[in-house]
Amino acid sequence: LPAVIVVISLLGRWIGIFVLYTVHKGQFNCPGGALLHSYLLGLIILLASIICALSALVYISMQGTISNPGPRKSLPKILYTRLLLYFPEFIWAVVGAVWVSDNSVQCEKTVINGVIGTVIASWIIIVFTVLGVVIVFDPLGGKKTFYLPDGVSRNLESSHSGQLLYNVKSSATRVWEKRIRLLCCCIVQDDDHRVAFTSIAELFRSYFSDTDLVPSDIAAGLILLHQEQDKMENCPKEPEEVLCRSPSSLVADDLDVELENAAHYMLFAAAAYGWPYYVYTNPYTALCKLNGDCCRNRPTDSDITGSDRHNFHFGSILKITGLQYRDFIHISFHNKIYEIPFFVALDHKKEAIVVAVRGTLSFEDILTDLSADCEDLTLEEVLENGFVHKGITQAANYIYRKLINDGILNQAFTIAPEYKLVIVGHSLGGGTASILSIMLRNSFPTLRCYAFSPPGGLLSKSLADYTKHFIISVIVGKDLVARLSMPNMEDLKRRIVRIVANCNRPKYQILLRGCWYEVFGGDPDDFPTELDGRSQDALSQPLLAEESLMVHRSPSYSALEEESHPNSPPQYPHLYLPGKIIHIVEECSSRRLCSSDVKYTARWSNETVFSSILISPKMITDHMPDVVLKALNSLSQERGSCLSC
Repeated sequence: LPAVIVVISLLGRWIGIFVLYTVHKGQFNCPGGALLHSYLLGLIILLASIICALSALVYISMQGTISNPGPRKSLPKILYTRLLLYFPEFIWAVVGAVWVSDNSVQCEKTVINGVIGTVIASWIIIVFTVLGVVIVFDPLGGKKTFYLPDGVSRNLESSHSGQLLYNVKSSATRVWEKRIRLLCCCIVQDDDHRVAFTSIAELFRSYFSDTDLVPSDIAAGLILLHQEQDKMENCPKEPEEVLCRSPSSLVADDLDVELENAAHYMLFAAAAYGWPYYVYTNPYTALCKLNGDCCRNRPTDSDITGSDRHNFHFGSILKITGLQYRDFIHISFHNKIYEIPFFVALDHKKEAIVVAVRGTLSFEDILTDLSADCEDLTLEEVLENGFVHKGITQAANYIYRKLINDGILNQAFTIAPEYKLVIVGHSLGGGTASILSIMLRNSFPTLRCYAFSPPGGLLSKSLADYTKHFIISVIVGKDLVARLSMPNMEDLKRRIVRIVANCNRPKYQILLRGCWYEVFGGDPDDFPTELDGRSQDALSQPLLAEESLMVHRSPSYSALEEESHPNSPPQYPHLYLPGKIIHIVEECSSRRLCSSDVKYTARWSNETVFSSILISPKMITDHMPDVVLKALNSLSQERGSCLSC
C-alpha cells in the first residue's frame, strides 16, 4: 500500500518533468543550461528506475498470503534495490539545489520554476522517508522473534539462556519506553511519569513479544473477525436463549427506575468533561454562549482548583447540568498523571450530593488508563483480597484524600445533611468513581454509584460481586472500553492469529473487500472458519501460521508463564466490570455508522457477556458520552410516554 501511494505520486512527477524537458528541449543554450539539461535527463531516468522498482515491489508483495510468505521471498532484494536508489536520488537533489541557488543562471522563468518545484519535491520525499523509517522501523529486529537454539538448555536459570532472555526483555522494554516518551514529549515529566512509562513499556513488551504482527496484519485480522462475528449474529438463536432473557415484572420495574436515574446522572458525568464536551455537542452555538458568560458567575479561588482560563470549563458545567453557581461545593480542574479533575455539587432534584469524575481527556489520563498492573485492595466486608486496576486506583486515592482530608464532603453534608451521596463518572471517570465508592462505602452506607462505560479490567471477581449492592454500570452496544482487559486482549490476539493463519487470501484482497463491506455493507465474505489441519510443511516459510506461533514461543512469552509462582497472583488476572450491569443495545438497527431514528432496548446483563472484544464500526462511537446520554434519554422518554399512555 505505501508503494502504491508513492508510485502514483512519482508517476505524476515523472510526467511533469518529462513534459518540461520535451517542451524546452531546444532551449538549453542559456547560461547554466547544460547542467540543467543533464539534471532533467538524469532525473527522468532515475525516477523511471524508482517507479519500476516500486512497481515490482507492489506486484511481489501482492503474492501469497499473510501466513505464507514463500511467493514473496524475492521481496527483500527489491527493497534493498530501492534503498540503493536513494543515494543517486539524494545526489540529484543536491545538484538541483546547487543549480537553483546559482545566481548566474539566466534561463527561462518557466524552466527555473519547474526545476525549483522538482527540487522541493525531492527534498520533501527524502525528509518524509527518513522520518518514516525512524517512526516505523523496529529496532528490536530479530530480537523480537528470538528463540533459544535447540542445542541450548531451555532452563532460564542457566547463565547463558538467562542472560540472553534478560537482554531481549530489557531491549524490548527500552524501545517501548522511548516510544512512549516520544509520544508524551509535550507534557512535563516527573517521577510518577517515569514509573508509569516503565510500567506501560513492560505491558506492551509482554503483549507484543510473542507475535510478528504488523499493523496491516492486525487490520486484516479485525476485518475477518468482524465478518465472522456478523455471520454468527445473523444465525437464529435457540428458543431457550430467547426465553431465559424474559425479565420478571419486578426486575423490569427496577430497571426502569435505574434507567431514569442513570439518564439524570449521566448529565453530571458528561459535564465533568467541561468545554470540550459542550463544544462537541453544540458546535455552532457553544462558543458564542460561553463567550457571553465568560465574565459572569466567576467563582472565587477557594471554590476552584486548577486552570480554567476564561471560565469556559465552569460555564460549560453550568449549562450542561442546569445548576446554579451556589450549588457547587468544590470544582477541581487540576490534571496530572493519577490525578484527574472532578467536582462536587448539590442536586436538589434528586436530593443528592453528587461527586462527578472526569473521563479520559489528556495524555496524563491516557497514562493513567494504561498503568494496568494489578494491586491489592483489602476490605473488611470481603473475605478475600481483591485486585484492582493500579492506575485507576491511584486516581481514586487522590480524590478520596481530597474529599476526606480537605473536608469537602463534610462541608457538603453540613449544607445538606439529609441528602444521599452519589458518585458518577464516564470511562476513566466511571472506573475511578467505582473504586472511590468502594473506599467510601463504610463511611456512607447509603452511597450509590453510576459508572458509565467503565473499563472492563477493573475489579477482581470478589470485589465485582461486592459492588453489586451499590454500583450500577451502564454499557452501550459493543463498547470497546467496557471489554478492555489484558485477558481479553490476549484472547483477541489469539483470535487474530488463528483467523489470519487460516485465511488463504492475499492481504490486499482482505483489506479492499473489508473496506467495501464496512462502508457499503452487503453479505459477509465466505471464508473458512475452522483450521483445515494443514501440516507445517504445507506452508513455505511460515511467518504467522498459528501452528508455528503455538509451537515455537518466544522466550519472553514463556517467561511470563514460568515466572508466575503457583502461590503468587498473576500479573494480569481476570478483572471485571463493577456492580450490576445495564446493557443498552440498538433495536433492529443498521450496522452502518450513519443510521437515523435509532431505537434502543435495555436489559440487565452480567460480566460474562463482556468477556470478549467485539469488532464493529461502532465499538468506539458506542463509548462516547454523547451516545450514552442519547441512548439513556431515548429510553427514559420512551418509558415515560408508555407510562403516561
